[in-house]
Formats: sequence, C-alpha cells, structure tokens
Amino acid sequence: MSKNAYIIAAKRSAVMAQNGAFADIALHDLAAPVIRACLHETPIESNQIDEIILSNALYGGGNPARMAAQAAGLPNAVAGLTIDRQCVGGLDAILLAARMIQSGHANAIIAGGAESASMRPIRMVQGKNGAPPIPYDRPAFSPFSDQDPDLHVAANALNISRMRQDNWAMNSHAKAMANRTELRREIVPIGQTTQIDDGFTRALSQTLCQRAKPIVGDVTAANTAINADAAAFVLVVSEQMLKSLGNPRALNIIGGVTLGGDSSQPALVPIDAINATLASIGLSPQDITQSEIMEAYAAQTIACVDGAGLNPDTVNIKGGALARGHPIGASGAILAVRLFHDLTQKNSGTGLAAIAAAGGLGTALVLGS
Repeated sequence: MSKNAYIIAAKRSAVMAQNGAFADIALHDLAAPVIRACLHETPIESNQIDEIILSNALYGGGNPARMAAQAAGLPNAVAGLTIDRQCVGGLDAILLAARMIQSGHANAIIAGGAESASMRPIRMVQGKNGAPPIPYDRPAFSPFSDQDPDLHVAANALNISRMRQDNWAMNSHAKAMANRTELRREIVPIGQTTQIDDGFTRALSQTLCQRAKPIVGDVTAANTAINADAAAFVLVVSEQMLKSLGNPRALNIIGGVTLGGDSSQPALVPIDAINATLASIGLSPQDITQSEIMEAYAAQTIACVDGAGLNPDTVNIKGGALARGHPIGASGAILAVRLFHDLTQKNSGTGLAAIAAAGGLGTALVLGS
C-alpha cells in the first residue's frame, strides 16, 4: 500500500547549551510544550493523535515518549514509542511515522526528538565479581574497537583544513544571527523561561576561531557543535486527514532512507543516504532548492556537501547546529522543522535534510511543497 504522508505542523524549543537555561527541565517537560504547540497550529484535536514517536539518545531507560505524551495532555490511549539511533533518530522518527501512515496503520502521528544533555543519567557498568561499578562516557557503537573512533577523531580524519572549517562555522553563526527574527517563528518558549533564541549563537570571528583550543588536529571547540538541550516535533498526517482539515499548509514527505556504512568513518554515510533517496524519487542534487545538513562538525558537513554535490549556497541558509548546539536525539527533527518553515513560507521548493550518527549511520529525508 502506497499513500502520501504530510507534515502539517513543526515546532521546536530553542537550543540551549548543556547546563544552561534548560538545565533543570526534565525531558518530558522540555518536550510537552513543543507537542502542544504542534497541535495548536492545526485543527486537529489531541484525541485524533494515534501515536507519538520520540527519539532520545541519553536517557537511562523507561519510555520518554509515553511520559512526554502524558505531560502534553495526549489521551491515555497514545502509547508512545521511544527510539534510539543516536544522532539520526530525530529524522528516523519522522520517517517511521510516515511509513506507519503510508501503510494505513495511522492517520496522525507526532514525531521528533528531545534531549537533555544537562540531565542525562550517569552511566556505569556493573563491576565483575562484586567490584565497584565502572563509569563510562559513551557506549560502544561497533563491536570492533578499531572501527569505533571518537567522532572528533573521525571528523579530523576527513582532512578538511582548519581555515575551511572555521569559515564554515563563522558563516553558520553569521546566518543564524542575521535570521534570529525569522527563526523565532518555529521556537516555543519552555517552562518559566521566555527564551525564544538559540542561546549559543554569536558573532564568531576569525580571532575567536584562532584562539579556540584544538580537540584533535584541526577540529576545535569553534568548529564543533556543543552538547545541548532541546526538543523538536512535527505532526505527520495522512492524505485523507489532510483533506478533512481543509488542506492546510503542508509538506509532502517525498522520500527518505537510513543506511549503515563504514563505522570507522560515519561522517560520510549521509552521502550514500542522500544518493539513495534522490535516486529512489528520481531527483538530482540540482533539484534540491534547500538543504539542512547536520553540523555536528564543520568538517563533516563540508564533506557531505562536497560528496553529495549539493550547492553550498542552499545549505543551512539560516545557520546550522554549529550556531545552535547538538541535542543528539532532537537534532534530526530540528532539520525537518527548519525545512517546514522555510518551504511553507515560500510555498515552493524541494528540501533535503541529512544527518550522520556514530556507528556508521546516515539518514536523508526529502520534503516537497
């Protein structure tokens, strides 16, 4: 069965640095206002929602999607599905929602992600034979240690010059600064804060870039996205429901794919995902009018733009994650939120979102008006 699925609303919180303005806000309280805002944008009632799919990478178990659904006031019948594909999860949640709708199993799904780096659980592994637990920062993403580099090491291995990385970072901040008023249209205030701007965006200069401490090689604090807290969701509906609502503004989910690739160089896997997605829908990179490419590292973004043959002038036109931060489970959904607002405002165009994840994963999504 092949049916169309449409995004009819898209909202996010501001993105705030770890231990910043959202440091004391629980994950479900970060997500709930964004979910409610998506519903408020449309005539859909909460009792028409079939499911919520929430991406999260740092939680310590349980089902954050269920808690977010209850905190947002959705009916008890909404079970909530939490997924973890690390950085690509926010886009994967949207693709999963689209496929559930296209298969006829749902008519309206809220999909996206939420992450609180500030309130992430402390991770420990049980010690052997009664030994004390051993803390660790991240899990393994490959069973083979020589194919599981830290992501900044993998980014540095792309051999992108520091000058090019720094220039990309400076441009990202400059575009975000210039478009702050526009970006506020997609941002929902959270908790007691009235924060409607991404907290990390600044006038990043060459001097500041030169002073930035290297993380490894030419990868520095200036050309790497900071850890962050945020939530982002879209409302995906069937064609039948879209028509019943009077055909509000909408983007068609034209295509998308998640692929696995070389776990030793995850930064390049989105290139394969982009190529596969475009091929499946008969488009070329030249047909894409706007791209939102994840900026976990400037080097990674540059390599993806170059490798996929995208026009740099159409990429991250209002700034990217280098100017926002990287709330892991929400980052992919933020890319989709950005496309929704820009493309529906123009009422034309074809948008691409793409992101990489540790372990050698890449997801691409194409939206059209």
